[in-house]
Amino acid sequence: IASLSWRLKKGMFLLVMLNLHGYSKEGNALYQIHLVKASTARAFIPKEFRLVEAFGYKQASTGYTLGGFFLASYDDSPAGVFDELVMIAGIVWNPPTSCAWAARVLVNSNEACHHGRKEVGLPSQFARFSKVIPKRKRERAFGFLDTFGLGTTLSHPEDLMEVKVSEVDSAASANICNIQIRSDELETKLGKWMGPAIKMSLPSFSGNTKFNPNLLKYSCHIHCRVRPVSPAVVSKPLEDEADKNHTSQESLENERRLSVAVMLSKPIIALQFKDLTMQVEAPVVVHPSV
Repeated sequence: IASLSWRLKKGMFLLVMLNLHGYSKEGNALYQIHLVKASTARAFIPKEFRLVEAFGYKQASTGYTLGGFFLASYDDSPAGVFDELVMIAGIVWNPPTSCAWAARVLVNSNEACHHGRKEVGLPSQFARFSKVIPKRKRERAFGFLDTFGLGTTLSHPEDLMEVKVSEVDSAASANICNIQIRSDELETKLGKWMGPAIKMSLPSFSGNTKFNPNLLKYSCHIHCRVRPVSPAVVSKPLEDEADKNHTSQESLENERRLSVAVMLSKPIIALQFKDLTMQVEAPVVVHPSV
C-alpha cells in the first residue's frame, strides 16, 4: 500500500496515532502528554520492547513514562464522520527508535474500528461520544470549543465542554471517562496567534493484537502550527450496576481500568495543532532488537 496523506477537516486531532491512514483533510489538534506510572504502562507493552522511563530503563515497577491521550472529531474521513480517543500508554524503545504505544483506541464508527484493528494493528473498540456544554448566557467563544463547532454557547471564558466516552461491547456499555475541554485565560492571552509553523515526523509502534499479531511501525509526517494550551481535565464517571453487570470478562475489565489510569495520570503539557496536514505511512512489520 502506498503512503497516503491525511488531513483533518474541522476536527480535533489529539495524537501521534491515526486509526485510518490515507486521504486528505484539514483541521486542528490537541496533543496532551501525561506522566504515566511505569507499572501501568507495562501492562500494555509487548515483552519484546523496553519501556522508556523518565530516569532511564528500570526493571522495577516504579518510575514514569510519557503517555497521554488523543481526542479527535472528524467531519470527513474514509469512514465518514466519527470521533476517536487514543489512550497512549507510553514510549517504548526498539533500537534505533523510540515510539509511542497506544493502550486503547475508541471510535464511534464500525468501519474505522475494523480498519484500525486489521490494517494498523491498533487496539480499537467501538464507543459512544456525548458532548455536553452548560446552558447559560450565549457569547462567542474561541479555541477548542469553537473547533468542535460549539463556540457560540459559552457565557464565560472558563466554561467547559464535557465529552463523555462509553465503550460498547455488543449490547452492553461501560462508562470510560469524562473529558472537560476548557476555553480559558491562556487561550484568551494567545488570541489569534496560531504559533510557529513546524514540520515533524512522529513514529509509532502497534500490533501484537488478536486481529493483527505482527509488531508494526508507521510514521506520521505532519506540517502544522503549534501553540501551548491548558490541559483538558479528565475524570472517571461513577459506575452503576448496569456497568458492573455488563462486564463479563475479568481481563476486559482490567484492561479498561488500566486504560482509565492512563487518562487520569498527571498532565504536563498540552499542545494545539492548527492548520494540520498529515501524511501517514503504511505500517511495516518490525523485528525486535536483541
